Amino acid sequence: MTDTTIADRTHISVHDVDGLITAFGLGGVLGRHHLAEGLMNVNWQLDTVVGSFALKRVMDVPLDRLRRNLAVLPALGAEGIPVPTPVTTASGDAIAEVGGEAYCLFPWAVGEHMRGIDLPLPRVSALGAHLARLHRALGAVADSGQLPPVPERGRADVTAPEQAVQKADRHTAAVLARSAGDAFDAVAKVALERRRALLAERSHLRPQSAVPVGPHGWTHGDFQYRNLLWADGELAAVLDWDRLGVRPYAEEVVRTAQVQFGVEGVFDLERVSAFVAGYRSVIPLESADLADAARRLWWKRMTDFWQLEFHYDRGDCSFDELFIADEALLHWWTERLDVVERAFAGSA
Repeated sequence: MTDTTIADRTHISVHDVDGLITAFGLGGVLGRHHLAEGLMNVNWQLDTVVGSFALKRVMDVPLDRLRRNLAVLPALGAEGIPVPTPVTTASGDAIAEVGGEAYCLFPWAVGEHMRGIDLPLPRVSALGAHLARLHRALGAVADSGQLPPVPERGRADVTAPEQAVQKADRHTAAVLARSAGDAFDAVAKVALERRRALLAERSHLRPQSAVPVGPHGWTHGDFQYRNLLWADGELAAVLDWDRLGVRPYAEEVVRTAQVQFGVEGVFDLERVSAFVAGYRSVIPLESADLADAARRLWWKRMTDFWQLEFHYDRGDCSFDELFIADEALLHWWTERLDVVERAFAGSA
């Protein structure tokens, strides 16, 4: 296993830049700099002789799925959703494959990323309404035939406690195998011990059905502050459409609220309630739908170790700090499970 550094992930060769100039007809690149906000993919701002662009190296999504997703963005724009339209290559492809890597390019969108806790309450409510309108627009695009039909009812596997313990044991073994160890190894070892204790104490609270309740349809999949730009108090752009997929609407509402308002080891429950109320002003989800989605996300966080998989299986340390933050939130959340679910259900 080798450690992945930021320099490894953000390097782009001169040869690849030349290939992108040709593929997208950019004329020439005057300057570029890495955009640190992204997590999975790697992004740059390119200043070229024909304008300024956002360049993304695609790293974790099948290209056929990404091509499908990018193809619907013009239709979403026509529905009033603020989305950047991808630049296509000379052959009309939204993806350029250069030097063994895949890239997509967008006109530069002006705005700033704002964490959920930095949004004033009226803007938090407006963000919830934006998400609901996005879901409606995706439904309209699907109805037009530009996306596959939505299945009648989906399933969401509920990880068994025994499986989660096996994952924890495997990562503990990886920690112990590093004889020298480092500060993160020490943190991970303690976190894994505490997670096993939580699983033993709280596994009876896991969701009992594999079928989520409430309406479902096409959703963004990662509607959170790193993928949202604000300008002049308004939502200016919704970015990163890699994870477009069919999900329960309440699932995306709850996940968005967790990423937006679950920071520094606690939920900002006032903002959670305002966000959910904004969403329900457009799409009237039932309280039971939201409570079910909140419980499912809690259990998913309880049984998931994806940041440790990146660290110990892939040698990628990019998500170490996120693991530490999410672990703190999980414990706070677990101690206040009913309070959090009431906030999501609109009865806090």
